Amino acid sequence: MKLGRKILSALAATTLFVAGAAVAQDWQPDGDIKLQIGFGAGGSTDVMGRVLAQTIEEQTGWNVIAENKTGGGGMAMFTVISKMPANNNIIGLGVNMPVMINLVKRPDEVPFNLDSFDYVGTLSRAQLALIARADAPFDNLAEMVAYSKANDGVAVGFGAAPQKLLMEVVNKQDDAGFRFVSTEGEAETQKLLLGGQILAGYSAGTHVPYLESGDFKMIAVGNNARHDYAPDTQTFVEQGYNAYVDPYWFLAMTAGTDPAAVKAIAAAVDAAVNSDAVAEIVANAASSTPLNLGSDGTKKMLVEGLDNVRVLFAD
Repeated sequence: MKLGRKILSALAATTLFVAGAAVAQDWQPDGDIKLQIGFGAGGSTDVMGRVLAQTIEEQTGWNVIAENKTGGGGMAMFTVISKMPANNNIIGLGVNMPVMINLVKRPDEVPFNLDSFDYVGTLSRAQLALIARADAPFDNLAEMVAYSKANDGVAVGFGAAPQKLLMEVVNKQDDAGFRFVSTEGEAETQKLLLGGQILAGYSAGTHVPYLESGDFKMIAVGNNARHDYAPDTQTFVEQGYNAYVDPYWFLAMTAGTDPAAVKAIAAAVDAAVNSDAVAEIVANAASSTPLNLGSDGTKKMLVEGLDNVRVLFAD
């Protein structure tokens, strides 16, 4: 990086920190801030949440405590937060997909809706890719569908339900005949790809070194926008399938929280998300980069995401 760019980057980071600190000085928490994490200890959400909490504490001087509140992919945590009296001290960190899927599949059973929260921002977005071995006999979804039809189906690995739902959209639209293999995650998916037990599968970033080595190639981007590291690979939408999966880590508080508290906490989160420490942990834990949509952008992402999830479940 050139010296001028380094100086500009340093100035930008300083500006973000000062802006966050200035807002924080206008409001101070009455006691500890608790960052509740909707997943168990040791997972990617947990380690990112703990670094986020530590960074906010270091930058603001607040006492920020990270604690795990597991159950239902974050649903248990968000249920409790939605039902508690509005307060200025409890923030929930979870993933959007379990929330949106439950709101679409069983809205009458979920004790909250998107208006049950005040939104603080996002931490990052998982960059989901459909990948195949480099010598696979197809390079895009159209070719993959054609090959599947001609060969009694293509075995596709998936590590999470939304990934399978996205492929089912292709199955329903084109009668592709894909066969599905459930895996324990990206490592197992990649092992099965390299061994030839499956011909395609999903990854959220750990495949990038395999792209660089020439072992894998990307067939499609699962998100709503292309990935920076693979600008030529089209999304499912661009390839003719009106569906996507955009997994975001997001932060929310009980609806009715003091607007001054929400503003100050959102500013503190933004400053932390733009720090080197959070960038490093997001890269290591999620193979992604920090991305904060802000309070309004987070709500907009969830509202629009509900419409997309309905597409995933359409008959």
